[in-house]
Amino acid sequence: MDIIVVGLNHRTAPIEIREKLSISEAQLREALIRLKAYSGINEGLILSTCNRVEICAVVQQIQTGFQQIKEFFEDHPTGLSSEELIASLYLYSSHDAIRHIFRVASSLDSMVVGEPQILGQLKEAFDLAMRQKATGIILNKVFRKAISVAKRVRTETKIAENAVSISFAAVELAKKIFGHLEGKEAMLVGAGEMAELAVRHLLDNGVKNVMITTRNFDHAIDLAKRFHGMPIRLEEFPRYLAEADILICSTGASHYVITEYHVEKAIQQRKNRPIFLIDISVPRNIDPKVNRIDNVFLYDIDDLQSIVEANLKERQKEALKAEEIVSEELGAMERWFKSLEVVPTITALRAKAEEIRRSELNKCMSKLGALTPEAREAVEGLVAAVVNKLLHSPLVVLKDEAHSSNGAMYVEAVRRLFNLDKDLSPRQPHTSEKENDSDPGEETEPK
Repeated sequence: MDIIVVGLNHRTAPIEIREKLSISEAQLREALIRLKAYSGINEGLILSTCNRVEICAVVQQIQTGFQQIKEFFEDHPTGLSSEELIASLYLYSSHDAIRHIFRVASSLDSMVVGEPQILGQLKEAFDLAMRQKATGIILNKVFRKAISVAKRVRTETKIAENAVSISFAAVELAKKIFGHLEGKEAMLVGAGEMAELAVRHLLDNGVKNVMITTRNFDHAIDLAKRFHGMPIRLEEFPRYLAEADILICSTGASHYVITEYHVEKAIQQRKNRPIFLIDISVPRNIDPKVNRIDNVFLYDIDDLQSIVEANLKERQKEALKAEEIVSEELGAMERWFKSLEVVPTITALRAKAEEIRRSELNKCMSKLGALTPEAREAVEGLVAAVVNKLLHSPLVVLKDEAHSSNGAMYVEAVRRLFNLDKDLSPRQPHTSEKENDSDPGEETEPK
């Protein structure tokens, strides 16, 4: 048996192809049933997000498994030709398959390296596959280890630190200016997608209230309901500007919506308390001259982009450390996988039995004192016969089940019952393996 991965992601296929192969949450149960129906697939798991669709499987024969999973994808109604599908797929087996799973869980294979959401998505896929009894001893071991590796990567590297999205970079800047955001007031002028996302992040970080104004007042009302904020008519927003500690502007207007005069008046009313202005508009909607006013901090999209690019470089450095962790953990996983082979297990079991036989025989002989050669031979023969008879049934079953779908289960059971894995015993868990699974963050690989 072996483990394989067949799939496609944001690097191998455009969104037009990924969305056609995407498997919704409602379809996953039926899809797992179809997958397990293939005779050569013993275990299976499906991971489907907007950036990837992957099938992980334990198969009896690698090439047959690859072909059956390709057939599985082709049976999914997509409208894609066989050539289009095959050109988009990657195929991994054995060592490479396990490494890929570890890298996916650790967000090293994500569109945004270090994003936290993929680990949650992987856990959900794993939980569903277990509930459907689609996984077994091998995938259960591999995916539990993958989750552990991902937590270790987050604990021992800074891969998830430093904002790498425009919207979250704005929030991080606001934190630096104010120290904390609890109880701060925000204003959203316009309704660009990045601006709305920034507002969500601000609220998640403690901002207590948001005022919203757009050219279309009905839209402002709708947004205010979503953000539990207060709608303001566009022509009236200067009256409320002094109440805002943070202002995010993205209107799509071709001129300056917020002028130096507006901000000077607001800062006077605020008695020089600082105000943070974020202009995500192109062309800019806030007059750059406002930066000359004391206690006013204005950043435009280029400022934020330069911060994001610098942070991305830092994440790439941390990714190298994460890759080393993956390689280290991969070695331990491969030693366990190797132990599931029947011949090494039979050899290990015989060696352990022989060790016990010799040890107990020596103890017995020291107590019995001098024996005739005939008596000694009889005692040794008796002990050897008992050992052989005890081992006979486990060894016969192991050999008979070696190539069955339950073969790995029998091997693992024997190794655990007879404590054959002293050399494979796990390390003490890292701090990250003991922590709560939740890990909120800004950049995501959405479903």
